[in-house]
Amino acid sequence: MTDRFVRDLIKRPTAIEIGPDAMVREACKLMAEHGIGAVLVMRDAAIEGIFTERDALNRVLAEGRDPDETRVGAVMTPEPVTLGPEATAVDALRLMTQIGFRHLPIVEQGRVYGIISMRDFVGAELQQAGEDG
Repeated sequence: MTDRFVRDLIKRPTAIEIGPDAMVREACKLMAEHGIGAVLVMRDAAIEGIFTERDALNRVLAEGRDPDETRVGAVMTPEPVTLGPEATAVDALRLMTQIGFRHLPIVEQGRVYGIISMRDFVGAELQQAGEDG
């Protein structure tokens, strides 16, 4: 049994952020520069959405949109599900599996702690989530 908490999974002290009016190419460059698969879409310190590599593929490229002319706010996942830093890693994994997301913003009382992704989990957590869920 594993007992890690979500706060233990966060690898960056802050999430990489972008505004909803930024162009998709800018968001993709940020993700490539930082080696990440998602950025938080923020306005006035509030999360409006999350933009992921899947959004770039499915909502931009597959639909034939121009990444230099498409605003992130038009293709992001709005109002993403979030989880607090005191949740267990197994609970986070179960939630991500249930909703079908690979990235999950970690937020508590309006403060953004970071983003976790499926690749942050270890084998024991994957096994436990499958057994308990």
